[in-house]
Amino acid sequence: MSGPRAVVADDSHFMRTVISDNLEDGGVSVVAEAKNGREAVAAVLEEEPDVVTMDVEMPEMNGIEAVAEIMAKRPTPILMLSAHTDENADVTFEALDAGAVDFFTKPGGEVSMEMGRLEDQLVEMVRSVAAVDPEGPVEPRSASGATATRPAAAYAENPTLVIGSSTGGPKMVERLLAELPVAADFRVLVVQHMPEGFTNRFASRIDTKSDYDVREATDGERIGGGEVLIAAGHSHLVVTDYRAGRLRVALEASPPVNSVRPSVDVTMESAATVVDEPIVGVILTGMGEDGATGIRKIKGAGGRTIAQDEATSAVYGMPKRAVETGCVDVERPIDEIPTAILEAIAPEVTE
Repeated sequence: MSGPRAVVADDSHFMRTVISDNLEDGGVSVVAEAKNGREAVAAVLEEEPDVVTMDVEMPEMNGIEAVAEIMAKRPTPILMLSAHTDENADVTFEALDAGAVDFFTKPGGEVSMEMGRLEDQLVEMVRSVAAVDPEGPVEPRSASGATATRPAAAYAENPTLVIGSSTGGPKMVERLLAELPVAADFRVLVVQHMPEGFTNRFASRIDTKSDYDVREATDGERIGGGEVLIAAGHSHLVVTDYRAGRLRVALEASPPVNSVRPSVDVTMESAATVVDEPIVGVILTGMGEDGATGIRKIKGAGGRTIAQDEATSAVYGMPKRAVETGCVDVERPIDEIPTAILEAIAPEVTE
C-alpha cells in the first residue's frame, strides 16, 4: 500500500466511523479501530501501524495512559484528537509530554458536517505525523553551556525574536525558550499553529520553564525586553508599532494565510516592516510553507534567519520551504538554535 497504515482509537462509534472514512478517502489505510486505550495498545502491537489517531478521554484506559504504554512497548507516531475544551487542552499537553507528536481538535456542533470540511486537514496531518521518527531527537543538553555564560554586554540592544512552528512544534518551542537566557533581553513573538483555547495553556506551560515572562497575546498589548507573546489561536498576530524598545501588537481576524490563522508569515512580515533594531527569525518543525515569505522579509530588512534542521524536525516542511528561499543564514539542530540566536545578535563574540 502506498499510503500510511493507521489505527483509529475513539470511544464513540460514530466518531471512529467518520474519522476512518475520512482517512480512507484520503488514501490512509485504517487497519484497526479501538474503543478504548487498552484496545488501542493491543491493536498497535498486533498491526504495527505507521500512525495512531488517539482520543483523549476513553474508558478503561485513557489516551494519555495509552500513549505512554505504546511508547514503552512499540513506539509509534501518535496524533491526539481532542475536544475543544479547557480541560482537554491540559490533558492534551500531558499526552504530548507522554510522547504524542501533535494534536487535532475535534469539531463541535454538527460533527459530520465539520469533519467533512476538515477532512483534507486531518488527512494531511495524519500523513505528516506518520512520517515522524517516534523515538524523536535526543534530549537537549544542559543550559549551562555557551548560552548561559555570556554577559549581557555581549548582546546587541533591543533585539526582537520571531519564532514560527507547527506540527511537532510545542515541545521544540518549550525547549528553545527554556535555554534562551533572559540576559539577551529579547522581545519574543511565537506563532505556533494551534487552535483557540489551547494557546493560553501553551503560554502558561512555557512560562513555568522559561526565565522570560510568557503569556498569550491580547489586542493592543505592548511588550519589552524579557517578555514573550504567544499568538492567540484565533487571530493573526501583527506588529503595529515599535518605539523605545517596546513592541505593540494587534490581533486580526482577517482570512487565513497559507490556510492557517495565526500565520507565521503575517507576524514576520509585520515585524520586518516595523522593527528598526536587531531582528531574528526562526522557523521550527512543521508541515506546510508558512514562514517562507516571512523569512524573506526579515532577511530583506537586514535581520538574521535560522531554520531547524531535518534530523531534529518532526516534520521537515516549514524549515525546508524556508531554506529553499535562499534566505536562511544557518540551519541547526534544535539544541544548537539558542546559541545560533545569540550569535545572530552578538557576531563579535563568535569565533
